[in-house]
Formats: sequence, structure tokens, C-alpha cells
Amino acid sequence: MAKSTFSGPVRSLAGFINAGYNSVVSLTANTTITVASHAGRPLLCNDADGVFTLPSIVVTEPTDKTDPNQLANLGAQFTFIVVTAATDMDIKTDGTDKFVGGAYTGIDDSAAGKTFISGSSNDVFTQNGTTKGGLVGSIVVFTAMASAKYHVAAQLLGSGTLVTPFADA
Repeated sequence: MAKSTFSGPVRSLAGFINAGYNSVVSLTANTTITVASHAGRPLLCNDADGVFTLPSIVVTEPTDKTDPNQLANLGAQFTFIVVTAATDMDIKTDGTDKFVGGAYTGIDDSAAGKTFISGSSNDVFTQNGTTKGGLVGSIVVFTAMASAKYHVAAQLLGSGTLVTPFADA
């Protein structure tokens, strides 16, 4: 089936199934993320030191809000799942967009993890496989929520003395 566009709510009484070979995307090299190729799909991070750049948030209100070719990308979600343990994995914005939200990092040798909240100027999210999270199974979801604001919700697996994964470019 080709790409379909709906301009109103879609209701399914039996649920939607997002399954099949093209339902996940394996990121094996530095990648510029796009809405068309990556939004709504699990992004499997198979590059320990990859740099993944989120698309610029576009909030331009279209003349016709039902136009399937509108540029606005509010609500687009990008879910990154670490499959190959990170060594220096960066997920970043265009520099104008900033992060709002937090990341919880759990550690394997203690019941105590730590939560980190983004700063107002943060535009880089780094995992290193230890103190900043990024062990296999770590997951981060970025949602284009408003002009220049990506919401971040992360559950990271790490080790050692934990530090924030949020930074400025």
C-alpha cells in the first residue's frame, strides 16, 4: 500500500499493527534523521560512536491544514534504542532547537539510579556506555513539541558514577 494521509482522527477497534521488515531502521553510521524515513519507527542504534542529527522543528501553519505535503512536523517522535553499546553516541539538534525533559539512568550494581533534567541551552544528548548511559537496552524518545523544543524521555542503562547525558554543542 502506498503512503496514506488522513486529515481527521483514525479509529481502530482492533488496534494498529506496525510490524514487518521496514518497521525498524538500523542506524549504522552518522545519520541525519528525517520525518519521512525515521519518525514513528524504532531506530536501532548500531553505531557505538554515531552522531544522529534530529530534523529542525517546523511549526509553520499551513493554509490548508489537511494538506499532506505541509512542512509542519510537530508531534513527530523519534525513538532511539541502543543495540550496540555506546562509546560516544551523540543525538543532537540543529543547534537552534533545544531539549526539554529528563533522563533516568539506572545502574546494574545498585538499586539507586539518577534522574537528569535538561538545561535550557542543551542541544546534545550523549551516551558513553557507562556514566552517561548507553548500555544495550537504553532507550530515548524525542518528540517535536513546540517551536525550537524537543521533549526528551529517556530510560538509560549505565554504570559507575553517573553524570548528565545533556550538553551544549
